[in-house]
Amino acid sequence: MTDARHIAVSALLRQVAAEVVLPRFQHLDAAEIEEKAKDDLVTIADREAEVALAKGLAEIDGRARIVGEEACAADPTLLDTVGDGRVWLIDPVDGTNNFAAGRTPFGMMIALVEDGVPQAGWLYDPVADRMCHAVRGGGAFIDGTPVTARATGAAEPVAALATYFMSDEDRAALADRVAGKLTLVEIPRCAAEQYPRLVLGENDLALFQRTLPWDHAAGVLFLEEAGGHVARADGSPYRVGDNRRGMLGASSPALWEQAAPLIFG
Repeated sequence: MTDARHIAVSALLRQVAAEVVLPRFQHLDAAEIEEKAKDDLVTIADREAEVALAKGLAEIDGRARIVGEEACAADPTLLDTVGDGRVWLIDPVDGTNNFAAGRTPFGMMIALVEDGVPQAGWLYDPVADRMCHAVRGGGAFIDGTPVTARATGAAEPVAALATYFMSDEDRAALADRVAGKLTLVEIPRCAAEQYPRLVLGENDLALFQRTLPWDHAAGVLFLEEAGGHVARADGSPYRVGDNRRGMLGASSPALWEQAAPLIFG
């Protein structure tokens, strides 16, 4: 990933945030918010931002197909081949439920993927103007400064566990396994915020149930390039397009090894 391409993608994210996303924040009309599925919202900002980002990415690298969250909502078959070839992945507003409620955190994410493997990723917090990005084999950065993931240092690792897609039985079993061993904290309901928390020493662990590509391709790369670890329950790596559920991120490989048996049972 060339510096020029990183500069172009970062500039595009900031431009779309300034022109499309931030003007809608805390100024949405009820008619500009829809429910795509149970507890899954979309706003006019999501749709307009995806169109603008797609146009800009096509100009930056037209060799890559463009797959966005809202395009997939309209045509789910786009997911069938998302792990094939060169693809730009777009999450125009990550944390839409927060955004629609007029609260933070929310973010914007872009990843460049080759045959299911993230090659570059950007996670942008438009309110804080924080740009996280990573390049495969080239490191992780926040606002251009290299970063290394650090643990909280807590005696009981701090864990943000997404359980709202679990059955009541599985949720209760997980709570029993981690009781007294992990300190549980609220999830931000925003992957663009959760992955930086694992790097910045705010959380040690994060459990994800749904692992849709636009939510995780950029974040997984960012965390791993910072020295953290992300894997499925069986220890296998995340791959765009594998359509599997369940994934644990940790600030270090050692924390992952310590926590995975507790969390996955």
